[in-house]
Amino acid sequence: MKNIKYVVYREDKYYVAQCLNVDVSSFGTTLDAAVANLKEALELYFEDNKEAVDFRSIQEVVLGETRVHA
Repeated sequence: MKNIKYVVYREDKYYVAQCLNVDVSSFGTTLDAAVANLKEALELYFEDNKEAVDFRSIQEVVLGETRVHA
């Protein structure tokens, strides 16, 4: 069993759930659906990638927002 960190954000009419440990994401029309879909996608990912050499162990997550000149 792995502890997974993720972030959820709204994109138009969908919620997008993005895993921070591996490059896996999913979406849903509700926040709960997006998280449930992410969990399913992660289970499939780890089933196919038992070694998961790209797994990043993350201790703490801080979410921030800033502006940049573009």
